Amino acid sequence: MAAPDIPPHTSPIRTPKQLVIVVVLAFVVPITLILALAYLVTSGPRPSPGSPALSPEKVAERIRPVAEVTIGAAPGAAADHDHGASSAPPSAAPAGKATKASAKADGKKVFEGTCVVCHGTGVAGAPKFGDKAQWAPHLMHGKDELYHSALTGKNAMPPKGGNMTLSDDEVKAAVDYMVGAVK
Repeated sequence: MAAPDIPPHTSPIRTPKQLVIVVVLAFVVPITLILALAYLVTSGPRPSPGSPALSPEKVAERIRPVAEVTIGAAPGAAADHDHGASSAPPSAAPAGKATKASAKADGKKVFEGTCVVCHGTGVAGAPKFGDKAQWAPHLMHGKDELYHSALTGKNAMPPKGGNMTLSDDEVKAAVDYMVGAVK
């Protein structure tokens, strides 16, 4: 039995002129489509230059971030005296004595400024503020252990909740505030 005749391979492009035309069209057509699409997208109605929508306040409102994280000195934060090194100005109280800011540490203010980022929503396993069931395993170890964890960090929580400008007394006041909400 003889094999059927297979026609030789043929191409629709037979001359160099046809090849040049196909190559040029391969570049021109997509670029033209992209430009037409860009024109279509950007040709919508535009507000007039004096429009209230273009005021700096309205523009800032539209482009402001969805959330903000502030890591810095809390108002009234005392100097940190770890390892005997003092970063406080010379007029500050000595390391052994409590300053007014640390003596009157406001746990609620510290919580709202630093701790709420994780403990407000339970991020990375942090016990949620006011949730007795989530706080129970932590409370059974005692307040001293909670203070130690808050000051030195534990699991995903960095030392002092990531705000190294907080004094030890401020961190302890925040712990007391959170614990007070579940007792």
